Amino acid sequence: MDQRPIDLLRADLTTAGYTVERVRGLWGEMAEAALHRSNRVVAIRALDARQGTEGVEPVATLARLFILGLPADVDAVSRALPTLGADGAVELGLLSRADDGGLRPALDLRPYAWVDANGSGAWWIASDLGELALGHELGEEHVLGVGGASMTLSGIILPERVGSALDLGTGCGIQALHLSRIADRVVATDISERALELAALNARLNGIDSIEFRLGSMFEPVTGERFDRIVSNPPFVITPRMEGVPNYEYRDGGLVGDALVESVFVEAALHLTEDGVAQFLGNWEYRARTDGLDRVADWVEHSRETVDAWVIEREVQDPAEYAETWIRDGGTRAGTAEFERLAAAWLDDFASRSVTGVGFGYVLLRRTDSATPMRRFERLHGHAGSNSAGLGAHLAVCLAAHDWQVALDDQALLRERVVLAGDVTEERHYWPGDEDPTAMHLRQGGGLARSVGVDTGLAGLVGACDGELALGAIVDAIAQLVEVDAVELGDELLPRVRALIDDGILLPAV
Repeated sequence: MDQRPIDLLRADLTTAGYTVERVRGLWGEMAEAALHRSNRVVAIRALDARQGTEGVEPVATLARLFILGLPADVDAVSRALPTLGADGAVELGLLSRADDGGLRPALDLRPYAWVDANGSGAWWIASDLGELALGHELGEEHVLGVGGASMTLSGIILPERVGSALDLGTGCGIQALHLSRIADRVVATDISERALELAALNARLNGIDSIEFRLGSMFEPVTGERFDRIVSNPPFVITPRMEGVPNYEYRDGGLVGDALVESVFVEAALHLTEDGVAQFLGNWEYRARTDGLDRVADWVEHSRETVDAWVIEREVQDPAEYAETWIRDGGTRAGTAEFERLAAAWLDDFASRSVTGVGFGYVLLRRTDSATPMRRFERLHGHAGSNSAGLGAHLAVCLAAHDWQVALDDQALLRERVVLAGDVTEERHYWPGDEDPTAMHLRQGGGLARSVGVDTGLAGLVGACDGELALGAIVDAIAQLVEVDAVELGDELLPRVRALIDDGILLPAV
């Protein structure tokens, strides 16, 4: 691929002001929300209303072409891409020529803005045209752009600097680009040659040259190699393996049920350096006689090497809801005969394994040599990840706090000072007229937005954790105040204090 037309494209996009903020300003919040519902009419009307006597603004032409998927005439394209030109855009594969002499989009190309623990910035991301632009169902080799799952995963990436990183199943390359911000060297793999071509285009368009792209399935392209960080949005969707059901490369792993996700759990540690971390998204099945997280815990125990494991389940869908979600994702509309045929295939497949639900969540595995590795399997439905842009930093804080507390026995921990995290508030509930609360909770304002119930003793301890007094001194003072044995009170409170430290609610005093 010649770098010169890519440089010309970058210059034109910059000159046009093709940014997230500028595009949203073209059509407003109502149109932006409508686009997320696959309705582009509001955006089209807003752009039509902006057209002046001198024609369409360059940024509006770009938005029409590459976000709305609408054709444009050669003159408008030439004004929007003055250095690359219409011919250059066709040669680069961005546009194709229509029968009427105009130009139509061949790719989706849109601005993307991000904020992480290390700062903020913006890129342009190319991917295949979606259903809205195509006017029909997606092809099985479709390369997906940046979606909700992509942003969720990029938001939970630990922010610490590492030497090497692997993006397993890179797709359009968005996770590899994010990894390039924290890793000296990035390897990105995919089973799709087209995905690798688009990912390489995106890296070069955004001036990133630290990524190596490799073709192959799952871990095959990195056999024998280890990385400090592995990130993956794997093809985890549970799709019936039967004739007549589309198999999309970007989401379907080609294995029965959740076996693809199980393989990532089992194999990841073989490719991690000491203390290396793998982070990925996944689905897991709930079956008639087996809890979904119990199955995940069993996968962890069968890991090829010992790992710490932290799994956060965000939601569980019933089989019908799950099937409907992914059939619509492929572009098949509800109410059609094809939709009903595919729904029946999905439900038959789930019934064959007695599946009662499908869980979705975040996974963090860390290679360790500990004899007592961390095991956290949590259900945080609804609110988990509500502030996904900052979750990576929060997870890093929690991991460091966990490592600190498990290295201390109870007597050593009592000699330490801790502080209440700055985003934590206390919530008390009273029956009318009562002096004492009926319930008390500690509530995280950020991170995973936890709400933890506390009693009077623990609330008193947490309230005194300002970093001035050691935990032992606080326990002694509370024991004297409520006239109980200090040792017994410490034995009762310390396990709960350790849990609050693991949650990032209490933190080691600096």
